[in-house]
Amino acid sequence: MQPIWNNSRELRKNATDAERKLWQHLRNRQINGIKFRRQYPIAGYVADCAAPSIRLVIELDGGQHLRQTEYDQQRTERLGCNGYKVLRFWNDDALLRTEQVLSEIIPVADLTPPQPSPAFAGEGAKGRREA
Repeated sequence: MQPIWNNSRELRKNATDAERKLWQHLRNRQINGIKFRRQYPIAGYVADCAAPSIRLVIELDGGQHLRQTEYDQQRTERLGCNGYKVLRFWNDDALLRTEQVLSEIIPVADLTPPQPSPAFAGEGAKGRREA
């Protein structure tokens, strides 16, 4: 197994309180039927939560992120270059204002069209119903 996948597994085992709290609202397709994944590797980084089908990443930041703004900006740009929209929230907001965080996630999830599965890539309309 690649090191990044091992790292993501360890991060899932050692989730922060904020990650656990938010995950209770994202898991099991609770938001618009969208499948979210925890500690999911994308573009050489491990995203806190990701919905690959709609190219959405949710990052929860603690106090250490005040000292690593440049790194976080590079990370966001790299994810963006790979087609992902990144939403960032402070841990305190995820813990204390969970409903407010969710109220910011839901509209983005609603407006983000699903990406075609790789099986359909390059196949035109074959296998898809036209609307």
